[in-house]
Amino acid sequence: MPSARVEILQHGGSALDATETAVRVLEDNPLFNAGKGSVFNAAGVNEMDAAIMDGKTLRAGAVANLEHVKNPISLARLVMEGSPHVLMAGAGAEAFAKEHGVELVDAKYFFTQERWDALQRVKSAAKSGANGDKKFYLGEEPHGTVGAVALDRNGNLAAATSTGGKDGKLPGRIGDTPIIGAGTYANNATCAVSGTGDGEFFMIATAAHDVSAMMEYRRKTLQEASIAVIDKIGKLGGTGGMIAIDKAGNISLPFNTSGMYRGYVDANGKFVTEIYK
Repeated sequence: MPSARVEILQHGGSALDATETAVRVLEDNPLFNAGKGSVFNAAGVNEMDAAIMDGKTLRAGAVANLEHVKNPISLARLVMEGSPHVLMAGAGAEAFAKEHGVELVDAKYFFTQERWDALQRVKSAAKSGANGDKKFYLGEEPHGTVGAVALDRNGNLAAATSTGGKDGKLPGRIGDTPIIGAGTYANNATCAVSGTGDGEFFMIATAAHDVSAMMEYRRKTLQEASIAVIDKIGKLGGTGGMIAIDKAGNISLPFNTSGMYRGYVDANGKFVTEIYK
C-alpha cells in the first residue's frame, strides 16, 4: 500500500482521493500488470482497463481498451465526474482524455522486456498445443492487477482497480476490472471491494457486488461474504482474490491462489504486507 494513500487519509482526505492516488503509484511501477507494466495482448499491444467507485454516492467511472493513457485510473475518475457515463472504451475514451488534458503517452512507454518475453512464451505454448485442442492459449503469468480500497474519517468508502488484463488475450477483450459490480464496487452501507484474478469468472459471479449483497441481504460479515464469493469463483473454475473493507473498518483479503501481494494500514496506523497465506 503506497504511503501517499495513507497520508491522504491521515490528513483528512477522502477515500476516493486515497484510492486513486494509490493506484496511480502502482500504475507507474512496471512490476505490476497495470499502466507501465501492463501485459501485451495477442497482437503485441497493451490494452488497459480501470475503474473507480464512490461508496457515498454510488457513482462510478470506468475505462477499457486504452492504449495511450498514462494513468487509466485517473481517466476513470474523470469519466465519473466529468461525463454523464459510467464506462467508456477505446478511441472514444482516449479522445475524451485528450479533450480534458489527461496525459497521453506513446505506446512504447508501456513496453517492458519482461512482459514482451511473457507474450512470446504464450505464443510458443499456443503453437506447441500446450492448451490441448484450443486454438488460443492464455498466459499463466501471476495475476498483477492492482487495486485499492479505503474508508475515510467521514465514513466514506471507495474502491479503485486498474489492469492490463490477461497475458496474450484476444484484442478487444475486456475483463472484470472496469465492470462495476464484478471487479470493482463500493457502497457506504456495506463495503468496498477490488478484485484480481480470472476476470471472466469474476464477471459471471458478479463478485464485488455479491460481497455487498451478502452483507446487506443476508447479514453476513465482510469476512464471511468475501470468502464465500472467492469460494464460489473457485467452484466455477476460476482463481483470484480480493481486497475489501467494510463501513466499520474491518478488512478481508481472501484468495484461492498460492499467494497474493497485499497490504493494509489499520485505524491504529499499523502497516501489514503479505504475499502468501
